[in-house]
Amino acid sequence: MTEYLLARMQEGMVLLYAFSLIFFYMDFLLNNRKAKKAAFWLLYVIWLVQTILVVDFYIRTARLPLLSLEQGLYFYSWLLITFSILINRYWKVEFIAFFTNLLGFIIVVIYTFAPFQWEESAVSARLISELLIIHIVITIFAYVIFSLSCIFSLLYLLQYQLLKKKRWGKRLIRINDLSKLEQYAYLLNSIGLPTFSVGIILGLQWAFIKIPTLHIFDAKIIGSFFIVFIYSMLVYFRLRKNMAGKRLAFYNISAFLVVLINFFLSGNFSTFHF
Repeated sequence: MTEYLLARMQEGMVLLYAFSLIFFYMDFLLNNRKAKKAAFWLLYVIWLVQTILVVDFYIRTARLPLLSLEQGLYFYSWLLITFSILINRYWKVEFIAFFTNLLGFIIVVIYTFAPFQWEESAVSARLISELLIIHIVITIFAYVIFSLSCIFSLLYLLQYQLLKKKRWGKRLIRINDLSKLEQYAYLLNSIGLPTFSVGIILGLQWAFIKIPTLHIFDAKIIGSFFIVFIYSMLVYFRLRKNMAGKRLAFYNISAFLVVLINFFLSGNFSTFHF
């Protein structure tokens, strides 16, 4: 295979990994069987692509990709997927594929977009540039999801006030019932959290390649991980602590304010997006 084709296949595999990981997370959090089925179909495609690449490497070099740390990581990620599929097929261990997929995704991202991976500078530069584009698109998509979740919480508070003050009318009827509004906000947070996390992983990989002086305590990095922590707590409180109602809606709106602060203000104190 040509180097360009290999680059395209591995880049596509990263995207499939990201979507598979999001679907696995939805199944893990929401017990959604349709999401689980979609995640495994994507995982089978990923395994097929990785197998083709491993076989191609063996044909070209007459050996398995094991003689360097980078090659070993790639072979390790392929074995992770292989065994996770086999375990799920014969042992039916729930969620094993989710965690192995998460680890495999991180390894493949590092391997695919590492500067030592491609000999041709044009291919390397293009991959790194596209990595940045993918990071931006996924992160913006997560921002949209968080925005919609915040809107549902605002509608929840509005509906709550209308019911409390007994202001019956068309406005009350047109807004959905409280339980539905809360459910939609929670569902969106459950989707937005893994989506944003995937965007962070891709963004960090790009930053470590392109910004040699980047510090781990950069304001943008700290702010992004703080967002992951806040929304993880929101999902945890809703799922395990049975927190609901007006209190959870206020927390969700406050979490989105943190997103806005990270988006508009932390960049002024960061070299990440310079």
